[in-house]
Amino acid sequence: MSNQEKVMDFINHWNNRDIEGIMSLLSDDCFYHNIPMEPQTGKDAIRANLEPFVQMATNIEWIVHQIAENEDGVVLTERTDRFEINGQWMSILVMGVMEFKDGLICNWRDYFDMKAYEEETSRILG
Repeated sequence: MSNQEKVMDFINHWNNRDIEGIMSLLSDDCFYHNIPMEPQTGKDAIRANLEPFVQMATNIEWIVHQIAENEDGVVLTERTDRFEINGQWMSILVMGVMEFKDGLICNWRDYFDMKAYEEETSRILG
């Protein structure tokens, strides 16, 4: 399975709100930076950050617009990440980078516009 296919599997776990599936594709020492937020290192820290968000969303839909894998196996995604919260959908444009070690994501960076995120969050949560 190519790293690009692994990333699509990872995204499918998100779309199914499957936190165990999400976590199963991360290395134990994974570095996750959801830029511009604070980074986390290790599965426990990453789970603590992701799990409440997955649980808060009734539905999740990550739409991949572009995906590419370079010769080193690094995968880039251009996405719209959608989360249904309190019966309303919020959408965030995201550029993601995932690097692999021993078949698992070991370095994951997502880039997004914090102001757009705050506007969407305010609209949904009040």
